[in-house]
Amino acid sequence: MLKQILSKLPRKLQKSESTDAATNDSGNNTSRLGHVFQCTNVGSAFSSKLNVVKRVSSAVFPASIAAGAEAVDPHLSFKDVQNPQKQNLFISKLNYCCEVFDLNDMEKQDLKRQMLIDVVDFVTSGSAKFTETAISAVCKLCVANLFRIFPPKSRSTSTGGETEDDEPIFDPAWSLLQNVYDLLLHFVSSNSLDAKVAKKYLDHAFILRLLDLFDSDDPRERDCLKTILHRVYGKFMIHRPFIRKGISNVMYCFVFETERHNGIAELLEIFGSVITGFALPLKEEHKTFLWRVLIPLHRPKSVGIYHQQLTYCIVQFIDKDPKLASTVIKGLLRYWPLTNSQKELMFLSEIEEILEMITMVEFQKIMVPLFRRLGYCLNSSHYQVAEKAHLLWNNEHIINLIAQNRQTIIPIIIPALEQNTQKHWNNAILNLTSNVKKLVHDMDEELVLACQLDLKEEQSRSIAAAEKRKLAWEQLENVATPQLISTTVSFLVEPATCAVTG
Repeated sequence: MLKQILSKLPRKLQKSESTDAATNDSGNNTSRLGHVFQCTNVGSAFSSKLNVVKRVSSAVFPASIAAGAEAVDPHLSFKDVQNPQKQNLFISKLNYCCEVFDLNDMEKQDLKRQMLIDVVDFVTSGSAKFTETAISAVCKLCVANLFRIFPPKSRSTSTGGETEDDEPIFDPAWSLLQNVYDLLLHFVSSNSLDAKVAKKYLDHAFILRLLDLFDSDDPRERDCLKTILHRVYGKFMIHRPFIRKGISNVMYCFVFETERHNGIAELLEIFGSVITGFALPLKEEHKTFLWRVLIPLHRPKSVGIYHQQLTYCIVQFIDKDPKLASTVIKGLLRYWPLTNSQKELMFLSEIEEILEMITMVEFQKIMVPLFRRLGYCLNSSHYQVAEKAHLLWNNEHIINLIAQNRQTIIPIIIPALEQNTQKHWNNAILNLTSNVKKLVHDMDEELVLACQLDLKEEQSRSIAAAEKRKLAWEQLENVATPQLISTTVSFLVEPATCAVTG
């Protein structure tokens, strides 16, 4: 009975038999590859080195990555192996490139760079198959090479990051990083990539670390990241809410804590294209992003770096929902700069774009505070601010809005125009003021004359009140002067009187 049971167990392969089997397999592979090398006319010295498909150690290619696949020597070229082996070679090259070498080791850096170029070309040709093993290898390569800690910032913290006049800082390792970004871009853009499988590896942790890279000093890296994150957003629908939340958190930190981040412009570019795809009616989540992120982004001193992208996002929101225009203008008035003329010019430009889209109902909600602010801008001693405020009157849509609400707006504007006529130092502004006065006069002559008359009466009352205050102060001074003298004299005499009495 025992012998029958033992006879059914598989017989252990002896060492000599396993060696013979390995030799036979190696011989078969050699004969197959030998035919390929003869067709490609590779030199005998080089072909003798490359004509064997080798099994490599799991220490170099982990079992979790190359499980069930025959790992090929990564130094081989794709044209030097047969088609069935190319996918294994692709994974072997990906795993080799996971190792990070010293920048000073030029030989290894050049070898790795060339290997990455070969991988990108292989992916671009459409020959690569993104199986789960390949997806895992690509993500591991990106984690090893891209996700890193940036050195401390060398720029002054008072500037809030890069300014428009700063020279860009270029990463010395960019020649290698660029190839990794090219691979990642082709990876997420590939039509053969199964998003359901890839989302297990390109997960929330991966996306968060990708967002951290937007603080890079190198503008080339930020530009690559912008394109890649946009493709990820388009391909992985399940990650869209998380990506929006991640971008919001970066901007919250920038506005309310550090006011320092290099990638705000690129993140706003991504969000600008995202807004165009929002469905109507807008979700409260999206409106909250406008109120709590985009509008407060007008506050930092470095707004000039990203103002163009910020304005685009604002305009896209208003285009989706015109009722948001009054809310946006109220936010701009709240953060209106008082001592920064360059920011004021940006705000005026943004106001003009919003007024071109605003409806009459929304305009009437904010026209009084808006034109009070524009009146201050008309009187600005900075001629560019005053000029920009005057040029708003050249916009036909804005003129139409003013004309239909002239009973409210003209009384607010006339005092500013009259003050410019009397006191402004710049001749160009004086000419612009006269043009605006003529335009308003043609719009409603009777109302303008009535406003001018009211202004003269108010000025007369102000002058009379000033004279009255002046006389009152003079009388108070006259009454107070004798008391002050008597108090001083008594203070000097009293000690002597006390001394005599004693």
